[in-house]
Amino acid sequence: MNGFEFPTVAVLGVAFVAVFFDVRVRRIPNLLTLGATLAALVYAGVHGGWAAMETAALGWCAGAALFFPFFALGGMGAGDVKLLAAIGAWVGPADSAWVAMFGAMAGGVLGLAVALVRGYLSTALSNVWLMLMHWRVEGLKPVPGVTLNDSKSPRLAYAIPIAIGLVCTLWRH
Repeated sequence: MNGFEFPTVAVLGVAFVAVFFDVRVRRIPNLLTLGATLAALVYAGVHGGWAAMETAALGWCAGAALFFPFFALGGMGAGDVKLLAAIGAWVGPADSAWVAMFGAMAGGVLGLAVALVRGYLSTALSNVWLMLMHWRVEGLKPVPGVTLNDSKSPRLAYAIPIAIGLVCTLWRH
């Protein structure tokens, strides 16, 4: 994707609408992620044929696969996974990995900032240690008390780091 072509504008629009919803209501609408995925597949098919549609589908699969483990461990919402998958359908599998990597870096920095501002940094670091020790003994599975469903920790609207990851990925082209 180069410059301000339609796919670039479309995927940025999806990311920024997701940020709006995630910040306002702490949810990313299924209509947005499903609609973005379908639009990417249709656009790819119309403008590039079956090969482009296959690349879009592989981008969706890569995006979903990259964040699914964090969802399965209780550390990320399903909307975040579906958002990265939808973005992956627009940018393809290789750039999905870049979006996830840059997004994870941005998420780490923003997560530390939120924990610091909220006076939660010490607890957050203790929870990381708790998770590592739990996984060492029990294997990789959700850690009771520190998942999104049962923790009282401050939350980060993860659409923000995903959008930052997308912008960084597009910028590197």
